[in-house]
Amino acid sequence: MPGPKDLDPSSSPRALLGAELRHARENAGLSQDALGLKLFVSGSFIGQLEAGTRRMQPDFAAQIDEILGTNGFFQRNCAAANRSRYPDHFAEAAESEAVATTIKEYAPLLIPGVLQTERYAREVFRAYQPTATEDVIDGLVEARLARGHILDDPTTPLLWAVLDEAVLRRRVGGPAVMAEALQHVAVLGRAHRVIVQVLPFAAGAHSSMGGALKLMDFKDAPPVAYFEGPGTGQLHDDPATVKHYELSYDLLVASALPPNDSLALIEAVAEDDAHEDRDH
Repeated sequence: MPGPKDLDPSSSPRALLGAELRHARENAGLSQDALGLKLFVSGSFIGQLEAGTRRMQPDFAAQIDEILGTNGFFQRNCAAANRSRYPDHFAEAAESEAVATTIKEYAPLLIPGVLQTERYAREVFRAYQPTATEDVIDGLVEARLARGHILDDPTTPLLWAVLDEAVLRRRVGGPAVMAEALQHVAVLGRAHRVIVQVLPFAAGAHSSMGGALKLMDFKDAPPVAYFEGPGTGQLHDDPATVKHYELSYDLLVASALPPNDSLALIEAVAEDDAHEDRDH
């Protein structure tokens, strides 16, 4: 019996690979838990592979082909499914973000990527890579702005961001760029498309001082937590670890300004930046 056709890398390859895994597993009469046992992973991990929220690594692809009798299909298509425009440490998180139903994010230094404007993103990447060519920076900015399209749907995902006050005060690109960037966040908040809170400096020590935190929920897969530092990132799906980071986020929310007060502060800082830009 012929195996499935190879995937077209131009059409959501990871989601297609996950769909093929579910189809092949069900044809073999195996539950997610049963396949997980054969691979020495949890059934929830198999669910994440099928939902496209986790990457299928080459060694897993080879074992899956052997167990499910798929004639090397998953090995052949693993590389295409894992191809990404994002840095390695962030690729899995960014691609999971695209299929999440809920995203809760703490941003200690920068406006979250999905909320950034073009000029703000360009300044961030130029600071990261001061000697990069314009073509390289253009590609990075394009990839970042593409992430923002997850907000094109008026209801999904639910995005709830807690911004440290430092995000508002650090003038990335100068007052004009910051005014535009903060106004963009405020407009989305006032339109009820996102929930935004500001964690004020007055809150003092808090539960996520080590770096950025992102929590994601999915329709057909267990939740994950992504903890990010400079040039590094870790995606966690262990239930106890995710629960720990969920508590950290809840504590941040409890210490942050209410949403209406947060939007008022964001708008006030944006107006200060715009006023200074006009004066110059």
